[in-house]
Amino acid sequence: MTKLPIVVALPTKNEAENIAAAIRSVSDHFEAVVVVDSHSTDDTCTIAKSLGAEVVPYEWDGTYPKKKQWCLNHVRPETPWMLFLDGDERMSLELLAELRYVFSRPVNVAAFDIPLEYWFAGRRLRHGHTIVKRALLDRTRCHFPVPNDLDAPGMGEQEGHYQPVADGGAAAVWRLKSRIEHEDLDPVRTWFERHNRYSDWEAWLEHHPEVQESIRQAKTRQGQLFHKAPVKPLVSFAYAYLYKRGFLDGRAGLDYALAMSFYRWQIGLKARELRAEQA
Repeated sequence: MTKLPIVVALPTKNEAENIAAAIRSVSDHFEAVVVVDSHSTDDTCTIAKSLGAEVVPYEWDGTYPKKKQWCLNHVRPETPWMLFLDGDERMSLELLAELRYVFSRPVNVAAFDIPLEYWFAGRRLRHGHTIVKRALLDRTRCHFPVPNDLDAPGMGEQEGHYQPVADGGAAAVWRLKSRIEHEDLDPVRTWFERHNRYSDWEAWLEHHPEVQESIRQAKTRQGQLFHKAPVKPLVSFAYAYLYKRGFLDGRAGLDYALAMSFYRWQIGLKARELRAEQA
């Protein structure tokens, strides 16, 4: 079977629980599968190598470029197309078939947006969660933003919650129909640990409006609209549970809607605390 002319990059750290499923979903289908690892202390690298993936060590120097942009700059640079897959994500068979169809002819866009099939606490969310990830990039025509947020806590080596920028704007981006499966096999507490860090970064942005605005412009249209919404915890719950019909996902839909509402509440609370400290 002819391999797709794409390098799959998996930026990881301590993903031993998830990495095998991610690699198996893409092995033998792409030009290369490269795990870019930030000094994992578990068996991530051992598992990756045993499954035939290339492992490249990464160490953040505290400045830009951060991890994904570093991948664009340094990982198999002879191949223009790079697909970013997180350690808790895997390629669906439908997406593989769609990519084979797309790349069977000349490709004239700079990037592809790919929807996620999201799992929360071990359950698939078919209704209450919708997110699109700009995951497949022509590295010669795309880059990640460089906001002035290095003093912000929370994100570290990771790019923040914004999309890579495609030369040519929205007209240079196509949205695929098939999905990436986002199923985290770690216990749900790790979701809360991650989002506790993310909320530190988001709260810091509330006090740096010029940085926040530059990041807002690099978000999806949905993210830009939500940025302006008042009473974000309530809006978040109503959007996920009612408007997107998360109630059809049963208890998992309720748990997810509450978790995202709590995340938005965390951001607001931390932002108010920072405001009080600076007063």
